[in-house]
Amino acid sequence: MKNLKHGWVEGSVQDFLELSDADMEYIETRRTLSRKLKAVREKLHLTQVEVAARLKTSQSRVAKMEKADPSVSADLLLQSLFSLGVKRKELGFAVR
Repeated sequence: MKNLKHGWVEGSVQDFLELSDADMEYIETRRTLSRKLKAVREKLHLTQVEVAARLKTSQSRVAKMEKADPSVSADLLLQSLFSLGVKRKELGFAVR
């Protein structure tokens, strides 16, 4: 939406960053997987340090995973969730 009087343009993040619908779906899926990882960790009453030990990584990496940091791949998120006992069927519900 353009406001000619004030000289600014109002739009979405998708428009501003020129992202395709596929890009947006990928980003939202990664964010959902990150939230799921944190929810699973909390449900298991584990700290980030404990999860890191199980995944053979660092606590700071787990923190990045839970925040959907761009340096974290979707593959790593999926492997981590599977390592914590999440089943594919459960993930199907998570990414709707």
